Amino acid sequence: MKNRLKVICFVVLYFIVVPNITAQEKLYPNEFPLEDVTLQDGIFQHARDLNIDVLLKYDVDRLLAPYRKEAGLQPKASSYPNWDGLDGHIGGHYLSAMAMNYASTGNSLCKDRMDYMIDELKQCAQSNRSKHPDWGKGYVGGVPNSAEIWSSLQKGNLNPLRRAWVPWYNLHKTYAGLRDAWLYANDKKAKDLFLNFCDWGIEITSSLSEEEMQKMLDIEHGGMNEIFADAYQMTGDDKYITAAKRFSHHDILFPMAEGVDNLDNKHANTQVPKAVGFERIGELSKDSTYLKAGEFLWETVTDNRSLAFGGNSRKEHFPSVSASIDFVNEIEGPESCNTYNMLKLSEDLFRVNPEAKYVDFYERSLYNHILSTQHPRHGGYVYFTPTRPRHYRVYSVPNEGMWCCVGSGMENHGKYSQFIYTHSKGALYLNLFVASELNWEEKGIKIKQETEFPFEESSKLTIIEGTANFPLMIRYPSWVEKGALKISVNGKAVDILNSPSSYIEITRNWKKGDIVEIYLPMKTTTEQLPNVPNYKAFMHGPIVLAAKTGSEQLEGLLADDSRWAHIAHGELLPIDKAPIIIEEDLTEIGDKLIPVPGEPLKFKTSNLNILNGENLILEPFFQLHDSRYMMYWLTLSPEKYEKYVDSLAQLEKAKLNLERRTIDYVGTGEQQPESDHFMQTEKSNSGNAQDQFWRDAYNGGYFSYQMKTDKKLDLSLLVRYWGFEWSSKNFKILIDDEEIASVNTENRNNTSQFKEASYQIPNRLLKGKEKVRVKFQAEEGSGTSQVYFVRIIENE
Repeated sequence: MKNRLKVICFVVLYFIVVPNITAQEKLYPNEFPLEDVTLQDGIFQHARDLNIDVLLKYDVDRLLAPYRKEAGLQPKASSYPNWDGLDGHIGGHYLSAMAMNYASTGNSLCKDRMDYMIDELKQCAQSNRSKHPDWGKGYVGGVPNSAEIWSSLQKGNLNPLRRAWVPWYNLHKTYAGLRDAWLYANDKKAKDLFLNFCDWGIEITSSLSEEEMQKMLDIEHGGMNEIFADAYQMTGDDKYITAAKRFSHHDILFPMAEGVDNLDNKHANTQVPKAVGFERIGELSKDSTYLKAGEFLWETVTDNRSLAFGGNSRKEHFPSVSASIDFVNEIEGPESCNTYNMLKLSEDLFRVNPEAKYVDFYERSLYNHILSTQHPRHGGYVYFTPTRPRHYRVYSVPNEGMWCCVGSGMENHGKYSQFIYTHSKGALYLNLFVASELNWEEKGIKIKQETEFPFEESSKLTIIEGTANFPLMIRYPSWVEKGALKISVNGKAVDILNSPSSYIEITRNWKKGDIVEIYLPMKTTTEQLPNVPNYKAFMHGPIVLAAKTGSEQLEGLLADDSRWAHIAHGELLPIDKAPIIIEEDLTEIGDKLIPVPGEPLKFKTSNLNILNGENLILEPFFQLHDSRYMMYWLTLSPEKYEKYVDSLAQLEKAKLNLERRTIDYVGTGEQQPESDHFMQTEKSNSGNAQDQFWRDAYNGGYFSYQMKTDKKLDLSLLVRYWGFEWSSKNFKILIDDEEIASVNTENRNNTSQFKEASYQIPNRLLKGKEKVRVKFQAEEGSGTSQVYFVRIIENE
């Protein structure tokens, strides 16, 4: 009790003594308010301003419709149709974006929309309290079927929640939007709604045991533990840090705290937000288990699971070492949301321990992934960034696709000024080389940073107002070679003994007119694809270079409202026909690139021996759009190339033939594909083996998917199984509840490799149909085989 009173007294005294402090500084004390850092002309200012234009094209009443519907109020416009079942998640992201952009720019239209959304959400909260007094006090959510889900959960029944599509993940976006409206824009109504919503979350789960909480947390739930940790810092009330710990998933927390990487085949963007919450809990409670867990997840993802441009995962999951070749084969490359959350985690870890390694990763990911996920003209957002050679990305359109990466994309480009500068213990940290101006009110200092980085290798800081004594900490980037960094103050060179990936401290009495000049020489290097050493990416300093390879068949480049429009479904070009670098000495290929005169960061490849790719130009990946591209290149010695050609050609031919014949495909056991195909199950399990996901059913259970046929005839069902099974299985396969095959595996040849089986679909079950339901029904007392994928294909 004494400790709690001390916290409350400290918070009250803090607000009295420092009345003008902003909300952002209260929650993240090392960061400057967005309004105190002004972006100057450059790529980031352009991206932010373009994003505001895009944001203002969205219909706010359509975003708010799910909230009004669940609160029993008449929606003022129809809900957005895409990603039905996640109604409400984009509204939370949009509220965050409005708050951030208002703070960054003072844009009154963003402020008006933020205010309007908060007033509407307040009405929804009042209606929920009135209409649902048993469970709705404090509730502000647009989750479909809210009444059944939350009233059941309150009584300890998790079944309706499990049947819904990630309800806590959905709510987390609204929690974050309300928090951000307070954090960035000092909106007291948003703060009250946020804290009341947190109280609702505590109450609605109060009857659940620890075991039941952990079962609930098996379902993707965003950063709910982070939300409660933030509420604790805002109020000093212990109930919120207790809730944050209750919402922490032990299956990730404890292995990460012990330095055990158990991320193989786990859904990537489910895990990273958990670690953001672990870090916040550890930061605020000083609990070493949580601090270690957040730190280790960051380390293992950045060191072992991240690509050159900062992204991670394929098909939304972390691959194992042996499955990393999927980055070459699959078109669903790293997801933008993953990097959005890894940047949050990097900021948080840096606040606790300001080491340059966090900023090195942040910078790489910011330029190469986040910046590249916005189209530079129409401002559309990107979901997947394929690294398959000669594939491409697709972009969202305002008021069309409501993907998760549209939501995080709305926020990404409003935060560019947040991490350029930070402060800690009286020192100013220069983290990023971005044209900007800082108003450090506490010191009475204004600083202007002039640079065209990365298009030039220097930056200049000028004290334009004020006088103050403080340490200036200048980052020595990891990509500048030892001894190559040069810094001068008012023309006098600074002695630098540090190594790369550190900070150079310059302490003096800074005054108006002082000038700090920084020389940042960049070198061209290569970096291998994780666990696939023959594939390499080119980097110039922190910038990933890629080459355009054509603009043919960019199907769905501007995504429509269809279910899978976020995936680039254009033709897969054969990997064995992609450009291949063949050199005796593969360690020096970066030195062979030739700068294009007058075009910074563009390089000719004419000095390289490239098969299938003459006269290609390398340029920053973040500038490359509306094109197929090469980011990772197969690099081989002449001897290895000969062996490669013989083996790959036949495999690739068979794979492409199957892709051309495929009408629809379900990756069984994978969250997104199963949701997309409206899965129904009873007595069904899923898991992972041989680096692939599976689903089965047991003891008379079943699983089924709605799959496309496009009104075509002469189709078959192609099913992948694992050849070895410990016991025989008996099950039926049905199309629209009519049996097409009865399977008994007793006499199957048990070999430890994948087997595909084809089942002819009678034309009478296909005639005139665009879709059919494919069902795997286990016999009573038996089960189905583990099914690794299901395809509907055209017969040859």
